[in-house]
Amino acid sequence: MSQPSRTNPAATKILVCAQHAFLPWNPPEEMANGIRSRWPEIKAMHLSGSDRLAQEIADTDILVAHILHPEHLAAARKLKWIHSFAAGVTQLMFPELRRSGIEVTNASSVHCVPIAQHILGAIIALARRFPDCFRHQQEGRWAQRELWSAPVRPRELRGQVILFIGFGAIGREAARLVRPLEMRIWAVTRTGRADLELAENNFSSARLHEALPDADYVVVAAPETPETRGMIGAAELAMMKPSAYFVNVARGAIVDEPALISALERGAIAGAALDVTAREPLPPESPLWGLDSVFITPHVSGLSDRTWDRQQKLLIENLDRWFSGRELLNRVDLQRGY
Repeated sequence: MSQPSRTNPAATKILVCAQHAFLPWNPPEEMANGIRSRWPEIKAMHLSGSDRLAQEIADTDILVAHILHPEHLAAARKLKWIHSFAAGVTQLMFPELRRSGIEVTNASSVHCVPIAQHILGAIIALARRFPDCFRHQQEGRWAQRELWSAPVRPRELRGQVILFIGFGAIGREAARLVRPLEMRIWAVTRTGRADLELAENNFSSARLHEALPDADYVVVAAPETPETRGMIGAAELAMMKPSAYFVNVARGAIVDEPALISALERGAIAGAALDVTAREPLPPESPLWGLDSVFITPHVSGLSDRTWDRQQKLLIENLDRWFSGRELLNRVDLQRGY
């Protein structure tokens, strides 16, 4: 598959699309203005919604967006590069795009700081039983005895094993945050090769079952790919300690949700902090809502007041690399899907 030819600014049309139903995930119009300020000769357009996408994409060289459907790809005669505002690009991994030779980059580095801080907050909240404290507060109860007599008591994090499933930008940033707490950091990656300065123990994904029984916190921070979908199921949950907590900030599809619900209902694991679920929004009838051992956040771990500053900086850097013929940052391997 040949690499697409690079363009120069004067011969480039870049389309920045705001398509997401959740407005904070949409680029501000200032992003296109920023591109034009850096390269006045470029044709940079901001597009709100998808109504005009089929028309505008026909002569677009660079698309900056969350998603592109196959019918729009078919109309994109000049498209050479897609930059996704998201870290996960499952929505782009359809066969036609994978065969197209179009370069794809993502925003994985943009979200790692807030997601890492979200992970830290979640494990502290679980360890110190903050969700339980809040429930008791809502009931006006001084529940000191109840908290201490619970099957899983408030605990310290020092010496606890935190197992990261996925050790990319998010996992590594989270590991840096928990190191001062003197937690033991383990990592599961596809190859079993992780940053040895951050993780004291490394496992390949094929050795996941060896790592799970000793983990006190299991944090899923892996990309969604055909290999990772459903990788945490009943068998994996059964290997975890009854005192272990499960944290997912990746994608709901990585976990067998009915198996997780069953494990939580039976008390087979201590609890879970879930920022993502199999269906989003999580349906009102989901049993997860009623489980006291579950701490749910509505897919907000990546939200930050600095998101679009980082998005703009990354895009400008990559455009500079594009025009100068250098390697792009955050290139997606179209065969692996991340």
